[in-house]
Amino acid sequence: MELYIPHGIDEDEAARRLDAKIGQALDDPNVSSLLLGAILLEDELYTKRENSEIADDPVFLLSDEIIGMAIAEVIGGTYARFEFTRYDQKKPGILRKLGPFLDDAVAGLIAGCTSRLYSESMGSV
Repeated sequence: MELYIPHGIDEDEAARRLDAKIGQALDDPNVSSLLLGAILLEDELYTKRENSEIADDPVFLLSDEIIGMAIAEVIGGTYARFEFTRYDQKKPGILRKLGPFLDDAVAGLIAGCTSRLYSESMGSV
């Protein structure tokens, strides 16, 4: 809730609703398969190939951001891509502790769900 923007719902209620939205998102096979892909890529590229050219998350590697944006957009539509950017840049909480693929995948999950929460509370969904 570090990047939560108040919008007519108190933080405790927003946290409860966000938790429910994350649970719903994880039931979506598209979201789940993208998250699984990020987990497998993280393991393969940053654990098993730790000496490869991409082990240090180079600037030219964009697939991690693409996975995160895809997850956000599947859940929350176009607005969620902008919310993803906030989470990707700030990396609040656990995101700063995760690896290159997982931080973006989880950021996409959170961004999609928070974007949807904002839209629903403002009556635009």
